Amino acid sequence: MLRVAGARLLDDRDRAGVCAVLESDPVAACMVAARVEVAGLDPWRLGGELWGAGSRFDGLCFSGANLVPLRGERSALRSFADRARRYGRTCSSVVGRAELVMPLWDDLAAHWAPAREVRADQPLMALAGLPTVAADPLVRPVRPDELDRYLPAAIAMFTEEVGIDPRIGDGGVGYRSRVAELVAAGRAFARFEGGEVVFKAEIGALSRQVGQIQGVWVHPSRRGQGLGTAGTAAVAERLAALGRVSSLYVNGFNHVARSAYTRIGFTQVGSFATILF
Repeated sequence: MLRVAGARLLDDRDRAGVCAVLESDPVAACMVAARVEVAGLDPWRLGGELWGAGSRFDGLCFSGANLVPLRGERSALRSFADRARRYGRTCSSVVGRAELVMPLWDDLAAHWAPAREVRADQPLMALAGLPTVAADPLVRPVRPDELDRYLPAAIAMFTEEVGIDPRIGDGGVGYRSRVAELVAAGRAFARFEGGEVVFKAEIGALSRQVGQIQGVWVHPSRRGQGLGTAGTAAVAERLAALGRVSSLYVNGFNHVARSAYTRIGFTQVGSFATILF
């Protein structure tokens, strides 16, 4: 059997080949494509490294705050696991297409600290064009001066979704900074009632082709009233106006959210998996 050579660090000389790979799978690669389009392949500007395997980018993997396998047969994934083991775990999760993440994790599990949670079934969904339900007209971009009112909802969402408080470790300085960046970029959306957030969502990544919606949350006292469906439709409507496909991924067990996204017009285009540490 022909073996793929070990994973190598890519640089801007490889940019055309990398972009061709990313553009061939725009929905699944949105998180990485959005970074590469702005920063190129320089690790300092990119906030991570891109690893390649094979002479024609047969394998591609991003290593930063998250480890994101983007392409590769089993031998390429083994080469990524070998490189990841040598450098040790620096990521908070492994995330991407399930058919790539799970074999990669098989090679890493015995060498890295036990995962806090393995989410092996996360439908990847996309919507090209306008939503099929009415968008909430009261959902709008959050203003920078509203950050302190928006932040508690963002913290509540993260804690519910990930299972840990994002303020642990540094008192919330890092998380506040990340949320503030999204607000400043006009990619955090909310519906306020009486000065309190009752719905929120963000465009976590925005490439030339796709916008990835994340952090969808409804205040516990307002759940079951359609705010999540209409609010997410409002964000998808914004993306359609920008000429982008809307995408998101959701836990397979979250039948309520999956049903809402289907009503909006999202269809499943693949499956993600996430390994949380």
